[in-house]
Amino acid sequence: MTNKSLPEITFKAVILGIVLSMVLAGANAYLGLFAGMTVSASIPAAVISMGILSLFKKSNILENNIVQTAASAGESLAAGVIFTIPALILLGYWENFDYWEVAKIAGIGGVIGVLFTVPLRRALIVEAKLQYPEGVATAEVLRAGEEAKSGDSPEASAGLRIIGLSGLAGGLMKLASQGFSMWNAAVEKAVTVGGSIFGIGTDLSPALISVGFIVGRNIGILVVAGGLISWAFAIPVYSAYYGFEGDPMEAAWNIWNSQIRYLGVGAMVVGGIWSLIKLAKPLMLGIRASLESMSQVGKGINIPREERDFPIQYVGTALVVLLVPVFLLYAGMIDSVGIAALLAVVMMIFGFLFSAVAAYMAGVVGSSNNPISGVTIATILFASLLLAGLIGTGTGTGAAAAIMVGAVVCCAAAIGGDNLQDLKTGYILGATPWKQQIMQLVGTISAAIVLGLVLDILHTAYTIGSPTLSAPQATLMKSVADGVFTGNLPWNMVFFGAIIGIAIILIDLRQEALGSDFRVPVLAVAVGIYLPIELTVPIFIGGMINHIGKQAGATPSMEKKGLLLSSGLITGEALMGILVAVPIFITEQKDWWPTISGFSLLGPVLFLGMIYWIYSTVTKK
Repeated sequence: MTNKSLPEITFKAVILGIVLSMVLAGANAYLGLFAGMTVSASIPAAVISMGILSLFKKSNILENNIVQTAASAGESLAAGVIFTIPALILLGYWENFDYWEVAKIAGIGGVIGVLFTVPLRRALIVEAKLQYPEGVATAEVLRAGEEAKSGDSPEASAGLRIIGLSGLAGGLMKLASQGFSMWNAAVEKAVTVGGSIFGIGTDLSPALISVGFIVGRNIGILVVAGGLISWAFAIPVYSAYYGFEGDPMEAAWNIWNSQIRYLGVGAMVVGGIWSLIKLAKPLMLGIRASLESMSQVGKGINIPREERDFPIQYVGTALVVLLVPVFLLYAGMIDSVGIAALLAVVMMIFGFLFSAVAAYMAGVVGSSNNPISGVTIATILFASLLLAGLIGTGTGTGAAAAIMVGAVVCCAAAIGGDNLQDLKTGYILGATPWKQQIMQLVGTISAAIVLGLVLDILHTAYTIGSPTLSAPQATLMKSVADGVFTGNLPWNMVFFGAIIGIAIILIDLRQEALGSDFRVPVLAVAVGIYLPIELTVPIFIGGMINHIGKQAGATPSMEKKGLLLSSGLITGEALMGILVAVPIFITEQKDWWPTISGFSLLGPVLFLGMIYWIYSTVTKK
């Protein structure tokens, strides 16, 4: 760290942070609805910031850090929104996205997430010394750009070129596939062996390979292992026992959608509870450290700039004030003041606990693998059971109210993980924590302003919940809440999934005892269980490219290029997904883009080309 005081919150940094927060929120919203996974935007935001701020005579590394802090808050809030709020459409509670309702839910949840994690900074970053791998990587990118700044910032310019070129490539592939329908989005095949269906496939998305590259070998293996639990074991057993009709591939999808994916629900509930148990000690440390810091300020003891958080007394006051809009949010759905007040309290308790879980897990496996899906499912399941007991199962608003509780918690948890990751970057660079926390609030509110519009555009163009934009997490959240109230939730699958989750935890404990570097976090496997197999395969491929590059002796510079290349592919594909949707949204014609046929083999060829591009970037010196 450096004690040198530099300008941080400047006018140009605030404006750039707001713009990037909005753009990256839109891009990540599309990626999450399409793939069911989101990744951290801190590194691409940092590189773009370096390139733009280098055009000014005066700029510095802490300004760049402030910009990426605001921008990454936007992309994280997008994850919280798209994992839950589309479930209100899927339930039929909303016919279309209500812009102001989406803005309120996202804004309230995001601000609560920032406030909840203020007490955790010292415990998780300073005391526990968690790694926050993507936070460290972002700091290294910013440092490298600052060191190479002599004149015209060649490092930043080179990084921008990599992101620009890969973004163009990812965007053009998306345009050809999604816009002009030149090839199928996925290659898949199912066969029957003795009455059992075995299915496999892969999506032809460069963004998914890139997701795998960023999260690495371990997570890539675990995600595809979860997919194989569903597609190479559970579906064959189920189809052999109960039988099936029609095309094997279509039958496999029907079985997975109605039964097998609920194994993932059980595993994720167990994983969320396990994460809370592991978090108990650092959580208490964080609260104690914040109270001690407040006491020192009261005694007139000077605290270094690098250790000054947003005042804890203001945090408490703000959270109490936010109880009012949270209560009003639920009071508008439930015809009972008492139940609405209870839901507000439940949301605050779960929001705090799960923001802490997300913050801790981001320190272990990175923000891109933030386990907000698991903790949100646990929240929605608990809220559904609570509401079913209080208002009965005959009401049509119970499931929607449970989703609304989960939505605010999910937004808070998503921001919680991102907040600590950015504070880790700032800790390394010598930034001022409270200024970063202010900019996270700015980035959160900026993203909340645009996400309602983005969801409306995407829903009009693609229909959220359709095969084109399947919204895996939101579909799962809807199924869980609706299943409790209709009695259609396959509890046997949920229980089997919980047993699988316990078994995975025991395996991970053994790996920990052996000192192995290959850990088995239960939430990573659970994600793979409920994601379609065609999404987990390219993630696995990307993770293995990362591993092969390290085995081949990739230098830090080569690894950074691979990371920037992957970030560009993700950003380009996601932004093009939105751009393709815009004319459809304006004209309300789903067939606005003309179909260009005869290029079905080009998709797989280009997909293999993208794999080789990333591979050669991290293996050839």
